[in-house]
Amino acid sequence: MRTPTRMPLRPPNPYEELAQLAGPEPPYDEPDEPPLIPAIPSDPIAAPSARPSAGPGDNRPPAPPGHRRAGRRGSRRGRAKRRARRRTRQRWTPSPFRLLRRVVKLLLVVTAGAALLFLADRCAAMYAEKKAQQQLQHALRLTAEPQVDIKGFPFLTQVAAKRLDRVDVTVPHVAADRVTLARVRASARDIRLTGSLPTAIRGAVIGDLSGEVLLAFADMDRELGASQVRFRDLGGDSIGALGRLNVAGQELVVRAQAHLRRDGGHAITTEIDGMSLDLPHVATYRPGGQGPDDRRSLVLHREAAERIAKDAARVKALFSVPAIAERLGVPEEAVGTPRFLDGLTRLNLVDVLVEHPWLLEKLGIDPGLLTALTRLQPPELADRFSFSFRMPREAEGLRLRALSVGADGIRAELSATGLAVGG
Repeated sequence: MRTPTRMPLRPPNPYEELAQLAGPEPPYDEPDEPPLIPAIPSDPIAAPSARPSAGPGDNRPPAPPGHRRAGRRGSRRGRAKRRARRRTRQRWTPSPFRLLRRVVKLLLVVTAGAALLFLADRCAAMYAEKKAQQQLQHALRLTAEPQVDIKGFPFLTQVAAKRLDRVDVTVPHVAADRVTLARVRASARDIRLTGSLPTAIRGAVIGDLSGEVLLAFADMDRELGASQVRFRDLGGDSIGALGRLNVAGQELVVRAQAHLRRDGGHAITTEIDGMSLDLPHVATYRPGGQGPDDRRSLVLHREAAERIAKDAARVKALFSVPAIAERLGVPEEAVGTPRFLDGLTRLNLVDVLVEHPWLLEKLGIDPGLLTALTRLQPPELADRFSFSFRMPREAEGLRLRALSVGADGIRAELSATGLAVGG
C-alpha cells in the first residue's frame, strides 16, 4: 500500500495576520462625479468589478449583509452635505455676475430717485417763474407778459435759504413817453427774499442789477412816422432822420440830426440840428434858428444853376439886381463857367427874395413855396424828429448809464444796487 505523499505546508504570511487583527474596512464613499477615464484593471481578462479571491490562508470574516447598501446610503448623505456646503458658500460669496446685477439695480434706483428730485425742483422753479411774471406785469402795468428765468440749481435749496443766485428778466414793449422801448433786459444777482415760506413772500432785495434798454429804429419809424420819418445810425451819439413833408403842394425831403443825452439818469432826450428841406433838383431850404450863427437860407442845386445859366432871360433877371451881381462877384461875361456855377449854388436867395419876390418866379420856382417854407418854425419842424423816453415811475431805482447807437436802434445801460422790489 502506497503511502500518500503529503504536500508541503505554506509558511504563514505575517501581513495576513496583521490584516486579521485590524477591524472591518470603513464603507467606501463613491466620488460625486465619475472619472472621465475609467480605471483599467491590471488583469485585462478579469472582470473590472471582480475582487481577488481569498487564498487558503485568508481567514477574514465575510462582510455582513447589507454592507454595500449601507455604503451607498452613506455616500448619498455625504454628497447631500457637500452640496449644502456649496450652496452656503455660494450664498455668502456671490459670483461676479450676481454682484454686477446688484450694482446695476442699485444704480437704477439711484438714477430714478435723482430724476424725480430734478423734476420736482424744475416744476417748483417753473411755478415760481410764472408767479413772478404775473406779479411783475401787474406791478409795472405792462401790456405784454415779461419773461422771468430763475438760474441756479437746485432751486428748492435756494428758496429754503431765502437767497436766489441769479434771475434774468426780459420785458418787451414798455411804454415810455412818445415811444415804446422795444426791450428791457436785466440780470439780478444776490437776491434776498423777504417774508416767510412758502406762500408769504412779500418781496425781495436785489444786491446787484445790470441790464440794457433797446429803443428800436423800427418802433421810432412807426410811432414818429407822421412825416414818414426814418432813423439811422450816424456814429457816436448821433442819429440821422430822413422823411418827407408836403409843403404848398410840393413834397419835400426832410433831413435832420438828433444828438442823444441823458437826463438825470432816468430819461433820454434829443437835440435836433442840421435840419434841411430839399425840393428835389431845385433848391434846399434851411429854417435856421438851431444855433447862434444859424440863419435861414435857400440855395440852388447845381442842376437848377445849370438850367439858369443856359437861359439868357433868367441870367438877365439875376444881373438886373445889383445885390446879386455883387454877391456873385462874377461878371456877366463869365456866365456858364464853373466859377459862375459855384457862386450861384452858394448864393443865399432868402434875403434877396424878401426885397425882390418877383425874382423867384423868374427863376422858375413857385413863390408860394417860399412863403410856406418861411412859415415853418424851427421848433415845429424839430418836434417831428425829437423824441425822449423815461423809465416808468415804478422803476425809479434803476439808473441809465452809457448810451450807444447801433444798426438796430439806441441802447442804454441799466444798473442798480440794493434795489427793493415788492414789500
